[in-house]
This record gives sequence, C-alpha cells and structure tokens, in this order.
Amino acid sequence: MINLHLDLKISLTPSKILKSNYFLLALGVFVCLSVTAQSSFAEVTIPSHEYVSYFDSNGIYTVIGNVKNDLDYAIVPTVTVHVENNSQIFSKTIQHVPLASGTEIPFKIKFFEVLDNPILLPAELSFERTFAEELPIVVLYDETLITYDDGHLTGRIQNNGDTTIYNPKVFAVIHGYEKVLDVGQNMQAIEKIEPGEIVDFSMHPDPSITDDVYYYSCFGTMDTTVVPGTAKKAGGDFDFRFDSPGTYYHDPVFDDTDTKMSIIGYNSFPLEGYANFEFYPTSGNEKFDVTLDGEPVKFLQSMDEMGSWHVIFNVDPSTQGTWEISGFEKGLPPDMPKVPIWIKQSGDWWSTNQIADSEFLEGIKFLIEKEIIEIPLLEMSSESEWSIPMWTKTIVGWWNEDKITDDEFLSIIKNLVEREIIII
Repeated sequence: MINLHLDLKISLTPSKILKSNYFLLALGVFVCLSVTAQSSFAEVTIPSHEYVSYFDSNGIYTVIGNVKNDLDYAIVPTVTVHVENNSQIFSKTIQHVPLASGTEIPFKIKFFEVLDNPILLPAELSFERTFAEELPIVVLYDETLITYDDGHLTGRIQNNGDTTIYNPKVFAVIHGYEKVLDVGQNMQAIEKIEPGEIVDFSMHPDPSITDDVYYYSCFGTMDTTVVPGTAKKAGGDFDFRFDSPGTYYHDPVFDDTDTKMSIIGYNSFPLEGYANFEFYPTSGNEKFDVTLDGEPVKFLQSMDEMGSWHVIFNVDPSTQGTWEISGFEKGLPPDMPKVPIWIKQSGDWWSTNQIADSEFLEGIKFLIEKEIIEIPLLEMSSESEWSIPMWTKTIVGWWNEDKITDDEFLSIIKNLVEREIIII
C-alpha cells in the first residue's frame, strides 16, 4: 500500500541539483567492517578490485565501485565513469553526499546505451571538503544479520540519535568468493525510525548474480536516494528527481503537447518497490495521471514543504515497461524561490503579531536544516530556549514588502543566528 509519508526528504536546495544524466543507487555515509589501506599516505581512492562491471538480468551494462576516504576530514566526492563501446565513449557523473573520514561509499551506474564488448575505462575522482554530520542510523552486527542460500540478506537498523529519521535506506557491497559483484539496497520502504527504535530490513542482489553471492560488507544508511533527471520540454531542459529503489529509469521524453512525459523503467527484482517522482510546478494547478504501457496506475499526488509536486506509485515485482505521467502544464516551470512560500507567509503573520515566536522560528530552523542558510557545526537548542528579538519584526516586514531580497534576508538571519542574537 502506498503511504503519503514516502514524500522525499530533500537535503539539497534546488540550486544544487546535479543535471548530469546518471543512475545512482547508493548515497550516504558507509562504514566498512575492514578497510585496507591503499598507500602509506591519506588519500581518496576507488580501489581497482572494487571497480567492476557486468550486464544485469535485463541485459543493461552496470558499473559499480566504492569510494574510500582515508583523509582526516569529511568530503563530498564526485565520480565520472567512462565506457568505450563501438569506438564511442560514454560518460556519466555522480556527486555523492558527504563521506566522513575513514568511511566509504559504494556507487552503481547503469549505461542503457552500451551494447556488447564494452571497455570500462579508469574513473575520474575529485572531492571537496565538507563539515556535514553523519546520519545517526547504524546497522546492528548481531545474529540477525543473515545471508541466505538464495543470496538475499536480512538485518536490523537502529536510530541512535534523538530525532525521527524519515525514509532511511540501507546499502551494502555484495561480494562473491573472489570479487565484488554488486551494490545492494533495501527495496521495501521504511517510513520512519524513531529515536532508539530498531527496524528490520532486507536486500536482494540482482537476479543475474544471485548464485554467486558469498557475503555483504560496507553496510551503511542514509535518508535519501534522490536521482536527478532531465527531459527536453518547450525548447529547454525540464529537471526533475525521483526516488525508486531497485527500479532504473532512462530516456524521459515529453510528447508534442509538452503535457505528457514517458520514461522507460526496469524493476529486475521479484519484490514490490515504489516510485516517488518530484516535479517543480509550472502553475501549481497540475493534476497528474499515471499509466504503465497504457494501463492506469494507482498513484498519490501531493505537494511537499518546498512547494514541489510528488507523484507516488507502487512498482510491481519483475516489471519493465514505459510509464507515462500526464497532466503537466505547458511551458517550463518558473525559477523556484530560494525561500519556500510558506516561510514567507509565516514571516508576514509573525511580523503582524498573528503567530507566536516559536512558529516563525520553526521556519528559520527549516532553512538551516535544508542548508538554505548555511551555518556549519551549529548546535540546535531545545525549543524552550528559542528566542528572537522583537526588533527583527521590522526586518521581516521589509522582506515581506519586497524592500529587501531573499538573499539579503537570508544573509541577515544567518548573521543574527551566528551572533546568537537569534537562538534556534
């Protein structure tokens, strides 16, 4: 059954969306049980024995690898994979979320355009330093972590933090007797995990390598696996995102009316999955419809806190075909405001004494959590300690009257929070 809470928990602002066409299965912070040093000095690497390729059960060329961070600080790595096929070079790029010191991140990329006899070329790897924190979800290494004869695995995760985590995902590197085979992920949705709660999970390898599975390693968790996509629409690029574990999509195309998008998808697994597509609104009045190979598909449509549409539906086991999502407005969406509309409305109400301080500060907290206001290493206070001076209502009033821009407002709030004039 589809659940509305499957809406994406997006940690990146619209301006940070990567526009390259890739399929990323694993994003997050991973801790491997054993890490072999690649050299005598600290570095960021993709070990050659963990950089491999294969044709999956649908005949799709698949590249997997593992990025290791042996530096003494966290990074955001970017990987570009090149494949030579019939004298052509195909390249795809992925940018990961933060990778903590001493940890690693597996990745998986599908090349739908590659045919027989491909040559996997060396990957390009770069990174930037970051101060992001790890997700407080851990895999329990106990008797419940079991690999079965058919190659699938079951286990448990626990939330060691003090906040509820929505839509946690679990990943692992899958090994054969002598080599890395695949990167796995739980396909069943985990709606949320409360502080201290323990939740079961399972994952399955691609059917093409089921008989060769020996063990799993490098388990890790995160709270999003958002994949960007782009389709041509109205003479420009229509950017969108989706979260659909175990199902791979390619070749999104709009029809001549610019109101219907078709996209080819493959779920190779004998398990039900789900899809959560995110679209920027053109008018905000869109009413979507979904079909699979011409047959109606049950779905839910909702709008998230950032003002983006979500179209959510289940994906049946071992399914492949063409999904069509109709109901788009003609033209391209306007630029999304940097600050969600609901926060500006909240500011208007607060500056005119219609809501309490805490209600407006919830919006400021949201801006910081979503990194719209970037304040590294900020320690959040309990709500009972939140405070904001009354004189800041004048600034918020200017903002609502468009006397100052969103950027100017965000800069002022950032300064006041850093100086602890506003306490969150």
